[in-house]
Amino acid sequence: MPPIAKIYEAYTCIADKRVQLEENRAFVTSSDGKKKYNVSWKENIYVSNDNASFWQGYPGYPVIAVLILQHKLPFKENIISLFKNINWHALNEKYKRNYDKVIDEVLNNIDYDKNEIKMETKKIYENLKNLNLEIKRKL
Repeated sequence: MPPIAKIYEAYTCIADKRVQLEENRAFVTSSDGKKKYNVSWKENIYVSNDNASFWQGYPGYPVIAVLILQHKLPFKENIISLFKNINWHALNEKYKRNYDKVIDEVLNNIDYDKNEIKMETKKIYENLKNLNLEIKRKL
């Protein structure tokens, strides 16, 4: 399973409209705009060239964003919309990949009930656990 921070990163992809969804593939642009990830799928097998999916074998934020847009994970539009214009790459560098500190900074800059955001994100995380996904390097 990915760090829960990857769900928050997926929120920003969706809020910023950086996911180009097609029939069996998607293109996801990184938060700093420097990378474009390819996600493809067949049934419950997902392939992505982002580092987490390709090297770690868990769904990275591009895959999670696609799953949310495919309605395979429950979400609240109003929560996702709070995560616009966040440069996760810069924050992850700033905090040396300490995802808890990154999430704290992001949530502290959002004017919304932090507990509700965390509860909704935890729901998505639990649903992600229950999806029978396979993350592979190629289809």
